[in-house]
Amino acid sequence: MKYFTIIALIFLSVSGANAQQKKLQKATFGMGCFWCSEALFQKLNGVSAVKSGYEGGQIPNPTYEDVCSGTTGHAEVIELSYDPAKISYDELLEVFWKSHDPTTLNRQGADAGTQYRSVIFYHTPEQKAAAEQYKAELNKTNAYGKPVVTEITKAEPFYVAENYHQDYFNKNSNQPYCRLVILPKMEKLEKIFKAKLKH
Repeated sequence: MKYFTIIALIFLSVSGANAQQKKLQKATFGMGCFWCSEALFQKLNGVSAVKSGYEGGQIPNPTYEDVCSGTTGHAEVIELSYDPAKISYDELLEVFWKSHDPTTLNRQGADAGTQYRSVIFYHTPEQKAAAEQYKAELNKTNAYGKPVVTEITKAEPFYVAENYHQDYFNKNSNQPYCRLVILPKMEKLEKIFKAKLKH
């Protein structure tokens, strides 16, 4: 009897974990250097995992050097898992659009090239509709004083970036790039989205 109870408990915990996984959804954003994007989205309540990587190019399994050459067509992106019961896709879009300049084609600050383009890779028709509606609204209200050039495209194969790119800000917060570029973005996030952050 005890044996069956243990089996039943194992089954329940596994199915509970699977149900939790099923609840989680995926979102993919490119907004310049993935070190910045990863650091910002990791802070959001409801986001359970963020991976830096490459998407939208012509060759399989590109390396950082390949992507930096600007010849593969890949963008530096983050793929995140989130719980829609805690944070909605619209809220993720809000953070995306308010955390970079979506009006500069293939450029974010000093980073230039197609790998730094502003792009949303949608995973469902609902994500596509939400992103297109949000972008149209930004352009209609002239929110940035210039047209939003963010590309909205269907999710393609996502290639996880090399290990040293993962969790970059948390591991390298004293690096000049982190202090000069990422830290001000983190401070802005904490001001604008205080209510949405993990405690």
